Amino acid sequence: MEISLLLRLLIAHLLTDFILQPNSWVKDRELKKGKSGKLYLHVVVTTVVAYILSGRYDNWIIPTVIFSTHLCIDYIKAKAGKDNFTSFIADQIAHVFVIIILWLSVEGRWGEIPLFTHQLFKRDLFWIVATGYTFVSWPLGIIIGKATQKWRDQISREKTRNTTPEQLIIEDSIPAEIPKTEEQELGLANAGKWIGICERILILTFVLMAQYTAIGFLMTAKSILRFSEKEVNTQLKTEYILVGTLVSFASAALTGVLINLLL
Repeated sequence: MEISLLLRLLIAHLLTDFILQPNSWVKDRELKKGKSGKLYLHVVVTTVVAYILSGRYDNWIIPTVIFSTHLCIDYIKAKAGKDNFTSFIADQIAHVFVIIILWLSVEGRWGEIPLFTHQLFKRDLFWIVATGYTFVSWPLGIIIGKATQKWRDQISREKTRNTTPEQLIIEDSIPAEIPKTEEQELGLANAGKWIGICERILILTFVLMAQYTAIGFLMTAKSILRFSEKEVNTQLKTEYILVGTLVSFASAALTGVLINLLL
């Protein structure tokens, strides 16, 4: 399947949405919303760059679709007035979806999509690998969390026992709407969960690609970052982190080995 046009349009989008769009344009759009002149200037720049990079100078469908859809998507985002991760991802998905639809239409590739998906989904390779990545993300994280629960409880008991009256007064002064969870006291909320998911996905990928050296670098880097932290109950937390890390790494690696055996 020829994807040259698709790549050209994606490059044009990345250039105009991330490199050729100054922060001042984005702030002006957030402030003035649909009345922002920078919004329309950005859409014009996006259209021109996409038209030039497409190489299809006799095809006016490409610039017309890019201009109209990009303007609509960015206008809706500006009117919504939300500038967070969710709105950003939704905006980018919409742009990429339009580009894919445009590419399929211009190239006349719609008939190849059913054949491609049928060949992909009927292969055992796809489902085996998909099962592996699904397992090492959330399910394996929950399993590890259950397995190490008793050590987390031990750390919590030790922390409570070593807490001074002055610290209790400070903790009681925290507003009730702010959850006083152990994870927030130790670091960013849910950071450990997402670190675990990312590291297991990386390890599984490295095993499937037979890049075992990279696993060693990843484990060393995490050890340096985590063990350099200065906290109370250092020994208990260090041992807990070490156990959790080894279980996480070993489980993801064994999953990769099992997938390689099945393949």
